[in-house]
Amino acid sequence: MNEKGAAPARPGLDPAEAARRLAAHGPNLLPGNAPRSMLAIVGGVLTEPMFLMLLVAGGLYLALGDRAEAAFLLSFVFVVIGITLAQERKTQRALESLRELSAPRALVIRGGEEVRIPGRDVVVGDLLVLHEGDRIAADAVLLDGHLGVNESLLTGEAVPVTKLPGEDTGQLFASTVATKGVGVAEVRAIAGATAVGRIGQALVDTAEPVSGLQRASRRLIRNLTVGGLLLATAYTLLGWLWDGHGLLQSVLAGIALTMAILPEEIPVILTVFLALGAWRISKHKVLTRRVPAVEALGAISVLAVDKTGTLTQNRMQVAELNLIGDSFRDAGADDLPEPFHALVEFAMLATPIDPFDPMEKAIQQFGLRWLTNTEHVHAEWAPEFEYALSPEILAMTHVFRGDTRDAHLLATKGAPEAVIDLCHLDADATAAILRQVETMAERGLRVLGVARGEWQGDAWPRSQHDFDFRFLGLLGFVDPPRPEVPAAIAECRSAGIRIIMMTGDHPATARAIAREVGLSERAEVITGAEMAALDDAALRERLHHVDLCARLKPEQKLRLVQLLREGGDVVAMTGDGVNDAPALKAADVGIAMGERGTDVAREAAALVLLDDSFASIVSAIRQGRRIYDNITKATRFVFAVHMPIIALALVPTLLHWPVLLMPVHIVLLELLIDPACSIVFEAEPADDDIMQRPPRAASDSPFAAASLRYAVIQGLGFATILLLGYGALLGQGLDAAQSRGAVFIALIVGLFLLTLANRDLAHPALARHPVHNSWLLRMFGAVAAMLVVVIGVPFFRGVMALAIPNAPMLLASAAMLVAAVLWLELLRRATRTRPRAFVPH
Repeated sequence: MNEKGAAPARPGLDPAEAARRLAAHGPNLLPGNAPRSMLAIVGGVLTEPMFLMLLVAGGLYLALGDRAEAAFLLSFVFVVIGITLAQERKTQRALESLRELSAPRALVIRGGEEVRIPGRDVVVGDLLVLHEGDRIAADAVLLDGHLGVNESLLTGEAVPVTKLPGEDTGQLFASTVATKGVGVAEVRAIAGATAVGRIGQALVDTAEPVSGLQRASRRLIRNLTVGGLLLATAYTLLGWLWDGHGLLQSVLAGIALTMAILPEEIPVILTVFLALGAWRISKHKVLTRRVPAVEALGAISVLAVDKTGTLTQNRMQVAELNLIGDSFRDAGADDLPEPFHALVEFAMLATPIDPFDPMEKAIQQFGLRWLTNTEHVHAEWAPEFEYALSPEILAMTHVFRGDTRDAHLLATKGAPEAVIDLCHLDADATAAILRQVETMAERGLRVLGVARGEWQGDAWPRSQHDFDFRFLGLLGFVDPPRPEVPAAIAECRSAGIRIIMMTGDHPATARAIAREVGLSERAEVITGAEMAALDDAALRERLHHVDLCARLKPEQKLRLVQLLREGGDVVAMTGDGVNDAPALKAADVGIAMGERGTDVAREAAALVLLDDSFASIVSAIRQGRRIYDNITKATRFVFAVHMPIIALALVPTLLHWPVLLMPVHIVLLELLIDPACSIVFEAEPADDDIMQRPPRAASDSPFAAASLRYAVIQGLGFATILLLGYGALLGQGLDAAQSRGAVFIALIVGLFLLTLANRDLAHPALARHPVHNSWLLRMFGAVAAMLVVVIGVPFFRGVMALAIPNAPMLLASAAMLVAAVLWLELLRRATRTRPRAFVPH
């Protein structure tokens, strides 16, 4: 490679040999790129326990002739399959479009000619021709030229790495980006054999955690099914053998009890709430790849974040200028003092006019910002000659023609040590500059030195050392934090969520960024080398006292996530690089960056941020907490509702009273009331303090005994009121149809009262205005219309065995409802001093 970067003639692979290798070894694709088939998606839906329950219950009702109930339950299976398929297709389309953006095409030499081919067709032995801006398609070794390569997606460090020819200095890795220079490299590994591919393969061995809601729902479904069937069987035998009822009547009573006991709304609630939750979260630019992760969002107690590209913008900017004795910081400055003009001018001259390298871009942007309309900007100048970086001199020089034929102006920038050496400074001056470099590095800055020189002559010297340079000063670069990050971190901390930084970058850089965004008040940093010397117990203890982890290797990020989860934390992991992928998959909620993230990271994550905004994570957490709260409210309501249904189906028979609830009544309740009331809770807005309270315990569940105890007591109290009312009406001489009608009216309206009561246990049932949830008014209208149809239409009234309401019946219904309101308020007041015993968050 000559000074101008022209590629020498190399024949490369013969096209026929390249085709043979492609056929023999397969395409150059990362593992895990195949989308799930429709059959696999449907199979995954149907094997979930909650859907098995739906299928079994629907089949049972169908076999018994209750076609309406069976159709309702089975239709939900198909609705959910449709929602899941639509969500999966949306996710897959988005991922494919993102993958197209990041899928590299490669310029290779084959048969002595340069040809551009898809990255998937690259084979071992191909010669890649690389220019700035190219994404490297495979692992390779640089043969000619020099490159600056951004390896942040692999290493976590934003600053480009200099690559020079040779096995030791020219290692190139797939998915990294050439930011400067040109070169020719020979492919050594493709697909799964690359460094990227090996990390992708590690994902296969990393198990995805099962969400707490999945585990709890499976236990609940199993226990309720077994318990309900045993109780219904015992009730059937009791009615037949002990009470003297006929076998058919006893079987029907057992079926009614089974229908009352099994809360088939639970799988509907879980499925619909989580699916709609994923849809709501997508409005905040967060794509859900695994729906159960929506539930885990609300329980996150630790948010482990990668620095580069997550907290920071993954781009460089000039933050500080230093003249050794005087400094200028960009933050808050109104103008650039005159003494710094020459430093910026020669830094720009040593940089291409339209660079790709992020540090060189930062130099040009900074210079144009402060020096435009001054004599220090020379956009029309073009260098006559360039000295590139070399293993011997880590600096580059641009040579410009001066005022006379033999006069030339030199502009140099590079590693401070290299620029100092070119300036031939004495020991004292060198020591002073290096002290300043160290001070800047401790603040997390990347430092470049800048020098100027003059030269007379026609023939270019062989080395930059043959010039005389004058040292001008230092430039300090920083990868700036995203503007939304400080506020988002502050909101996470107010919500009791601990933030831990996990980065492959330098400890000083990690500490500086953490301080700037307010990540932690603790300045201590643990490095990967220190972690390697600790066993799991010691490292777990150390993590209690440190929030910044630097110089981490990929396997160490995975180890940290696993240790945090083993310690009882619910862990979310954010990242965009290949090195983040194993930890993303192992976390309870893996969150990948969609714009900057790699294919491997997006495939491993449960959520993908389409706009790469850290603030979107906070919005997703807020939605996750709201969804979990609403699932808890709906579950509490369902159990409260089922208590009176079970009692009204069971107790009258045991007391030898006329049957109160027949299967047709329960079918109507299940078909029209319970699901409608349950779905209303999905639209409940978030509580005002939802992001000011600590995360719920990982062991909490909407189905835990502590959470359901309140619902059971609430429902049993309401059931007692209805049973006492039924007994009183029978005792007053009303016939069964009239007594049943009065209780049925009170039960139906009481379901609406239970809905209001379970929306917010902090306020009375009738205190919160329904305007906060428009579905409440719709539901009340539907309940009223259903009552009018059932009682007003003779056919339905006859099927239900009800009587036309008269004044005594309506007064009795009103009395029972007033008693129900008093009971609900009395219970709320008695338990509000310790609500977490009943409603854990």
